Amino acid sequence: MTTQTPDPARIDALREEMITELRKLGAIRTEAVEKAVRTVGRHLFMPEETPEKAYAAEHALITKRDENGTSLSSVSAARIQAFMLEQADIRPGMRVLEIGSGGYNAALIAELVGESGEVTTIDIDADVIDRAQKLLPAAGYGRVHALVVDGADGEPTHAPYDRIVVTVEAADLAPAWVDQLAENGRIVVPLRLRGLTWSVAFQREDTELAARDFEVCGFVPMRGAGARDEHLVVLHDAADEEVGLRLDEGQVDADQMRKALASPRTEAWSGVTLGLGLPYDDLELWLVSALPEFALLAATREARDRGVVASWSRRGVATLLDRASSSFAYLTMRPTTPERQVFEFGAVGHGPEAAKTAEALIDQIRTWDRDHRGHKPELRALPTGTGDQQLPAGAVLDRSAFRFTISWPAGH
Repeated sequence: MTTQTPDPARIDALREEMITELRKLGAIRTEAVEKAVRTVGRHLFMPEETPEKAYAAEHALITKRDENGTSLSSVSAARIQAFMLEQADIRPGMRVLEIGSGGYNAALIAELVGESGEVTTIDIDADVIDRAQKLLPAAGYGRVHALVVDGADGEPTHAPYDRIVVTVEAADLAPAWVDQLAENGRIVVPLRLRGLTWSVAFQREDTELAARDFEVCGFVPMRGAGARDEHLVVLHDAADEEVGLRLDEGQVDADQMRKALASPRTEAWSGVTLGLGLPYDDLELWLVSALPEFALLAATREARDRGVVASWSRRGVATLLDRASSSFAYLTMRPTTPERQVFEFGAVGHGPEAAKTAEALIDQIRTWDRDHRGHKPELRALPTGTGDQQLPAGAVLDRSAFRFTISWPAGH
């Protein structure tokens, strides 16, 4: 805990620097969100941190870990909190439910709804709510309801909600959220689809939810009834150069996949390029929707530097699996000029069908570039009992409560 009272002038300067950065990043887009961020003292909800860290746009504070060191609760990065509030489009007088509590975000929501609105924040962890119940009143937001509840159950006492903002990663939508959502209400949720997580703004349309607004993000996974674990297959475990496959669905023969990684690699290149630092979220979402078998290859930087793999990412890079042949191919990039300002997408394959699998991934990269680059699909959530004939065209990802469809605009 920091013990010195921070200088108010320094706090104001740090807050303005953060707001300027969030504007540049596109996380703050409206005057309403900017005003809320300017009003709420972020440092008041991060007393463990220095003011400089509290007001760093990309800094997140882990507030609780389990016995293995896994993060259980956090105060998310200001950039993520700001763009999720922009997605939510919270207005004065609204009734809002936040699922996954930290305190700061609930205070921001309280500013957005004003005195005529109502905010309820819930968490499955009593320690997290105890923290929020102490910090919120101390910061001037004692009117926020902070309750210990399993997020999958929502909180029916204060329903219906105009907005539900979920601040934990979810692999499905809880039926209770939809039941407690007002007509024309909106749910903003970090939704994990085949291992990759997007913050999605779902708008209610009768019995369906539809979204075209989503941003890549990372969150602490949901606990309780809504938890859905991923499966990690370790392919290489030498010290500091670990490599694994993250699977959100299905299983693989781990021994065969380890043998595949140890075999010589096959490279294929697409001719599709991207400028330095530019995002390619739409390519990843295209691969999520288009690849028949999908995983993420997670690796350390050292694994890449020592030649074990050609790409590194702790989150993981998009990977096409061929379970039948125990082969896989993952997304990679290479510079096209000595100045390293433009990069070409490629695929690295391993296993008995390495070349075939790599070419299949290249085909999808080229399809994205030709037909879908720069576009966003429509993502819909329909109850699990919805028949196939009632689904819109596109990829279908089934979960226990909802069927998610990803529909791309027609190729151009």
